[in-house]
Amino acid sequence: MAFANKSDWIWWNGAFVPWDEANVHITAHALHYGSSVFEGIRAYATPDGPAVFRLEPHVQRMVRSCRVIRIDLPYSTAEIGQAILDTVARNGHDSCYIRPLVFRGSEVLGLDPRKCPVEVVIITWEWGRYLGPEAIEQGVDVMVSSWRRMAPDTLPAMAKIGGQYVNSQLISLDAKLNGFAEAIALDNNGYVCEGPGENLFAVVEGKVLTPPLWASVLPGITRDCVMTLARDLGYEVREEMLAREMLYMADELFFTGTAAEISPIRSVDHIQIGNGKRGPVTAQLQEAFFGIIEGRTPDKYGWLTPVRANSSVPGSD
Repeated sequence: MAFANKSDWIWWNGAFVPWDEANVHITAHALHYGSSVFEGIRAYATPDGPAVFRLEPHVQRMVRSCRVIRIDLPYSTAEIGQAILDTVARNGHDSCYIRPLVFRGSEVLGLDPRKCPVEVVIITWEWGRYLGPEAIEQGVDVMVSSWRRMAPDTLPAMAKIGGQYVNSQLISLDAKLNGFAEAIALDNNGYVCEGPGENLFAVVEGKVLTPPLWASVLPGITRDCVMTLARDLGYEVREEMLAREMLYMADELFFTGTAAEISPIRSVDHIQIGNGKRGPVTAQLQEAFFGIIEGRTPDKYGWLTPVRANSSVPGSD
């Protein structure tokens, strides 16, 4: 996620601020305690211009995450959605990654943050494939991490809260330091959970399986899309607990997520999965998914929000 392609403007509390001037004080509560909520969204280039992928569900998830951490958002979901569209338009992106961020600012330090102001920012920049340009076709090599996901009564896995992503950092570092592209974490009971920033799917005997939300899994927006596409393509889709050994026995494995999109896994712990490359079910799901988001096939699910037709930035249409 390098910022070589940083944009010109960041939306901050209702105004556009130049990228290099968007700074916070070192006493910001979120910096010390991780009291922030964020989302990851993409806008894709289509024949009709840039379009934001599943805008409303992403904003709704951010609002719900704020509710869990007791942050009162000063903007409505409609206002945040509009700000996202306007930021993409203002920066002139054809495609980009979008990072809405809500955080507690500078006022007091301590574990009761309620006196701290709530800051809302929207950052956009041009960003390619999260796991590398070749990952979509060739797949990636992963490991099962020694770090586990949090238990349900410790941290709220269904919310995207900044502080708890230290767990994701440890899982990701575990993989990188051991020579793998990514890692898979187990839940507190030893069942398969997800990647540090991706949901996980397994294809077993023609069935598409994924761990359930009660296995400390984030309710991924792309996860939901893949389940919809798989069912419409005629596959049986099941949410069920997966033992670790199912990773090695699966015919296909793949990650899903806004950043990772649909990325096949070719090996786990040096054990080859299937034929060691992208499998046919994964390829079929990729074709259906990318066909929609790239505007090559009709958006029958209403997943795309055109920027030019909906932005209030002058000249965006």
